[in-house]
Amino acid sequence: MRRLSVAFALLALLVVPAVAPAQSSTYHWHNVAIGGGGFVTGLVFHPQQQGLQYARTDIGGAYRWDAAQQRWQPLLDWMDDKDKGRFGVESMAVDPSDPQRLYMAVGTYLHARGSNGSILRSQDQGRSFQRTELPFKMGGNELGRANGERLAVDPNDGKVLLFGTRANGVWRSGDGGVNWSELASFPAIARSATANSWNGEQAIGVVFVNFEPTSNGGSGPSRTVYAGVSTQALSLYRSDDAGASWQAVAGQPTGLRPNHMVRDSLGRWLLSYGDQPGPNTMNNGALWRYDPRDGGWTDITPVAQSTDLEGDGFGWGAVAVDPQDPQRIVASTFNRFAPHDDIFRSVDGGRSWTALSSRADFDHGFAPWTAEARPHWMGVLAIDPHEPGHLQFVTGYGIWDTRDLRSFDEGKRLTWRFPLAGFEETVPLALLSPPQGAHLVSGLGDIDGFVHDALDVPQQRFAGVRYSNTESLAYAGQAPQLMVRSGYFHDRPQGAVRGAWSSDGGRSWTAMASEPPDGEGAGQMTLSADGQRVIWHTRKGSHWLSADNGAHWQAVKGLPATAVVEADKVEPALYYGFDATTGALYISGDGGVEFQQAKGGAGAIGDWYGAEIRPNPWRSGQVWIAAGWRGLLQWSPGKLQRVPGVDNVQSVGLGKPGTDGAAPVLYVYGDIAGKRGLYRSDNGGQRWHRIDNDAQRFAGVIRHVTGDTRIPGRVYFGTEGRGIWYGEPQ
Repeated sequence: MRRLSVAFALLALLVVPAVAPAQSSTYHWHNVAIGGGGFVTGLVFHPQQQGLQYARTDIGGAYRWDAAQQRWQPLLDWMDDKDKGRFGVESMAVDPSDPQRLYMAVGTYLHARGSNGSILRSQDQGRSFQRTELPFKMGGNELGRANGERLAVDPNDGKVLLFGTRANGVWRSGDGGVNWSELASFPAIARSATANSWNGEQAIGVVFVNFEPTSNGGSGPSRTVYAGVSTQALSLYRSDDAGASWQAVAGQPTGLRPNHMVRDSLGRWLLSYGDQPGPNTMNNGALWRYDPRDGGWTDITPVAQSTDLEGDGFGWGAVAVDPQDPQRIVASTFNRFAPHDDIFRSVDGGRSWTALSSRADFDHGFAPWTAEARPHWMGVLAIDPHEPGHLQFVTGYGIWDTRDLRSFDEGKRLTWRFPLAGFEETVPLALLSPPQGAHLVSGLGDIDGFVHDALDVPQQRFAGVRYSNTESLAYAGQAPQLMVRSGYFHDRPQGAVRGAWSSDGGRSWTAMASEPPDGEGAGQMTLSADGQRVIWHTRKGSHWLSADNGAHWQAVKGLPATAVVEADKVEPALYYGFDATTGALYISGDGGVEFQQAKGGAGAIGDWYGAEIRPNPWRSGQVWIAAGWRGLLQWSPGKLQRVPGVDNVQSVGLGKPGTDGAAPVLYVYGDIAGKRGLYRSDNGGQRWHRIDNDAQRFAGVIRHVTGDTRIPGRVYFGTEGRGIWYGEPQ
């Protein structure tokens, strides 16, 4: 291996021309098709308009089903960076008397950095929204997120809405969701209903609200309302004066937490229970039916009635009833790991049950990768009120759908399909556009990664080593069929190595021989231009070098623990490191054995997502760095310098220029002239064009910007819950 002197990189001062004002260019944007990939936490059919349905997710916004096009339409992509922390949907509701009206409670996290929630209201089925800010946080991606629905519209008066919160009781609006106030009379237990989370106690509170539609005396708003609190004490409360006062429903079961409550056509209520709110754990549960006519409670739990229910401890995640026939019920197990979660069917009002898996087939044609995915987190069931044979259940990676439920009742088999066209809820963690093979290779949270031979058709996942998350990817610049990746297992097999290599462009993977001594999986990997040496920056911050796919590791010298590292794409001996905490650039000319600090520096970036280093794919010794509020930095032999006019850079990518030999096209997500957006420059940053639009902002999260190395103008990026996107000039 040829050793390069660091002086190679210190020859001349880089002169950067002044930047011209940013302009706009028209791009056409598409999701890279994967199909689902994330937890769907709510399904709502409209009771009056056939074919109108909505779905909510924990981190990826919400969707409306387009029956004419047979695909899902995203509804919240317009949210910009001011809505960070609101892309998770806590609850949603339709107005039963007006198919145009839709309401959503949005807010993702309860922690100190989370944003206060909002109520969104639409009069055109989610094509546009108005909002009301609320003075507390919501938990669209917290415990109990598939419980519900917390938000409800009075079927007798569409101006009246109730919202059950996690720690602030029940709130009411009397003007169609514009103004809200707390119902002070609701029992204080709702404020103290919590559950244990990995980071301590977490508020769960009121998990559903239901109006009794026959309680308005023939006119006016409903008088009777129910609210369920996630507690093992008295949990179901009833008001007979429109929320002015509340009482615990007599005779109710205790010792478990309710998660769903649905009404049958006889006016009885069915409730599903678990010992925990889910989804992380649930080890016990039950199903009960409550009849308000006589105050009676009936235990209809299938566990004592079916040998199909043998296995480890589990709860009941959801219950649904045929709106046309109260005898026909479905209920889903939750966290039943052995043998597997299932849906149980009763046609006699809960006296006997049959597992749907006993006569069911899964059609994986739309998304081949689902053949290896196991349905889990089955926390929502929905029966179409206009087609009682149409049943859906959610899972941690999407929605399964059958229209064969009534056929199953007749002794036939049913088929589950995955109708997720347009529904993209993945979190990309790494993107590559290598100069040969597939144009895009991706690493994703929860579902590993893909080689995308086609961008508009879901593909099969990586073969060989399977991770829960693929957290970094790298290819060898001069041998792009050689790749490495690091990953993470949610449940790590004993001794499994969390680094892998591929010799066929990412299609199949082999585990490395070992991890570095302080390896804990994940971290970041980079691969030399000839594919012979890999550097693994571990989660603990150390850097390790291997020349034999992990059989031996040696500590890299000269790099601080906070430095990110990338290999030059042309010269095998050359590596770059950048420390965001100090703004210092480090260079190795000996294949990564030792780094030295280059002259100059950008200063500390501060509290930011992290720096990105992007070497020129076609020329050695040139690097661009996304350095947050320190802007876009360029290194060319001689000096590290800021590109003028770029105020803030969250991510940068390099793409194929229009003319061979020209400077790479720069793609930047950040702030230019005070406007945040995705920008393109064809002349090294002298002039910028904004290429995204205000209708697709994804709550201000655009990461892993990656230019295509073979198609001029094409660029890819990742979101946090809305998948991978690619754009091309129109």
